[in-house]
Amino acid sequence: MSDFQSRYAALEQEIAALTEQNRRGEKVKVLAVSKTFPAEAIQEAYACGVRMFGENKIQELAVKAEALPKDIQWHFIGHLQSNKAAKAVQYADWIHSVDSIKLLNKLDRCAAEQGKCPCILLEVNSGEAAKSGVDYDGLAELAEAALKAENLKFCGLMTMAPLCDDPAVWQQAFARLRIARDGLEKRFNCTLPELSMGMTGDMAQAVAEGATIVRIGSRLFGNRDYSQK
Repeated sequence: MSDFQSRYAALEQEIAALTEQNRRGEKVKVLAVSKTFPAEAIQEAYACGVRMFGENKIQELAVKAEALPKDIQWHFIGHLQSNKAAKAVQYADWIHSVDSIKLLNKLDRCAAEQGKCPCILLEVNSGEAAKSGVDYDGLAELAEAALKAENLKFCGLMTMAPLCDDPAVWQQAFARLRIARDGLEKRFNCTLPELSMGMTGDMAQAVAEGATIVRIGSRLFGNRDYSQK
């Protein structure tokens, strides 16, 4: 068994235990965050059965998507500028970071032009000014616009927990996102099944509060070398 296989198996076992404890065994998907890692690392993960990979830079995503198997499901998870919307639509099956009506409309137009219909998540800011995301006061307006987009599939919400060392604060942030999602479903009579929240350090709290996608990087691939980027 390779190092990746061992790490992935351990992660799957941990998630299974968490869902059995908190969610009666509901399925939680692992998004392997492959940003900064070479195509060879993704190929190894692919050989182990992984098909969902996350990138946060458009150019890096484009290079990898061109080089790697076409049945990979690519998720764009970084801050997205509207001038890169066309590339995001071209290469990403999922876009987790829609945070404004301007960006939403640009993605919708690009998707129409390319004959595509990517899945989108609205990124919600957990309360930190330095992070991207729509604030909770503006979420309903953005969600209403997302539901009207003709060439995008609005699937749910994404957030990042506040940068701190308090698991109770993380859990509160994730609970707030779940409650907001439930409120949108009721208000607009729609189904928003996906909650992308939780990374290596706060995964347990995210799963407890209803995460359906957890974003895991270095735990699977090892430490990143940012000096190469």
